[in-house]
Amino acid sequence: MTDSAVAAVSDEGAPPVEPITAEAATAAKSVRKPARPEGEPEAPVAPSPEVRRPVPHGGPTQIPRPMAKAEVFAEGDHVVYPTHGVGKVERIATEEIAGHRLELIHITFEENRMTLRVPVAKARTAGLRKLTSRKGFDDALAVLKGRARIKRTMWSRRAQEYEAKINSGDPMAIAEVVRDLHRNAGQPDQSFSERQIYEAAMDRLAAELAALDGTDKPTAVTKLGDFLKTV
Repeated sequence: MTDSAVAAVSDEGAPPVEPITAEAATAAKSVRKPARPEGEPEAPVAPSPEVRRPVPHGGPTQIPRPMAKAEVFAEGDHVVYPTHGVGKVERIATEEIAGHRLELIHITFEENRMTLRVPVAKARTAGLRKLTSRKGFDDALAVLKGRARIKRTMWSRRAQEYEAKINSGDPMAIAEVVRDLHRNAGQPDQSFSERQIYEAAMDRLAAELAALDGTDKPTAVTKLGDFLKTV
């Protein structure tokens, strides 16, 4: 069954959002599902945005998610949603949610068999963006050529920082994770958790490269792997 949800704009790493009113919170709890064509699976609705509080001193470092520039999205566009990576705009339609008519961007993530419905009015604060430019991605590749910058902190703390960079949706930040965790022949092997984070970062970079090149993810992974061998 295909999962579907209205995207909450306060995913981990997102910039602070304005408090919602008591009326809006009550309405969100009693949200009504819009009418759907016969045979289409029922779409659960994600929780309403919450106010992000400052992280206590000594807590995990959060990577601020840059607000996306104002863009106009169209059906068929490849887009990047920070916490889910590359998806495709299936359609843009107006639907009734909790008694309010909202213009929603339906984004499908075929690999995860998931669909997000992002309000057009919240797309920018959610960090939704079109694919980076070729120059922008080349800048991210240039990061891979740099020397690894590994902090002398506990792995658990570094792992949280790496995951925050991946979920920022910023290809430059994601490239930093790949650079820091990549191991060439002759270097110490990665631990299991390092390998997991490394592969997650590679997956995000490869997905965007594949969309830019018009190829598939395995081809893009191979291309990135060959590039890293030359570093």
